[in-house]
Amino acid sequence: MDWQIIIYNGIKVGFLVSVPLGPIGVLCIQRTLQRGRLSGFISGLGAATSDTLYAIIAGFSLSYIIAFIEAQAFWLQIIGGLILIVLGIHIFRSNPAVQLRKQRRGQSSLLQDFISMFFLTISNPLTVFLLIAFFAGFGVVNPDNGIFGQLLLLFGVFVGGSLWWLTLTSIVGFFRSAVNLRRLFWINKIAGLAIIIFVVVAFSVLLIRNYLLK
Repeated sequence: MDWQIIIYNGIKVGFLVSVPLGPIGVLCIQRTLQRGRLSGFISGLGAATSDTLYAIIAGFSLSYIIAFIEAQAFWLQIIGGLILIVLGIHIFRSNPAVQLRKQRRGQSSLLQDFISMFFLTISNPLTVFLLIAFFAGFGVVNPDNGIFGQLLLLFGVFVGGSLWWLTLTSIVGFFRSAVNLRRLFWINKIAGLAIIIFVVVAFSVLLIRNYLLK
């Protein structure tokens, strides 16, 4: 067992799973621009932790959990989508000046950033099937590696996801100094609207796939 290759494979999967910029990515960018790089990165760690939890399910082939997720995927996506729509409306209507005052008074909690992003990401159960596809496509799950090898792979998945969010928030953070209150106002409008559009499109695809194509 080559532990370096196992970790590398995990990093590769974790990074690629995190790259698609859906509503979670938009929210992470918005938080980076409004609250700073640390807030955006901690939010990203929440998403990476959620992806790692799904990687445990996918990597250890917990068939009964996968069966439950598959059976309830429609309603889980509906609930997660509704939460994202409410969040998108909140961001769209938020006043950046008020948010900055809260941040200066210490009312902006990094723990809240982490937890909120964790639960928003975990509300998308399709992640587990995406991870299964990546694991199968790259052939990275090898039962001969044992429990220790599986844990190394999961560690790599978390590191890979974290690297993506560190990269994204670092790049976005470079532009933060050029963002004033007026620009933050429009960034909130665009980010909130983008999240809502993402969810509406996802809902439309979900309804077409589940009802119109049957």
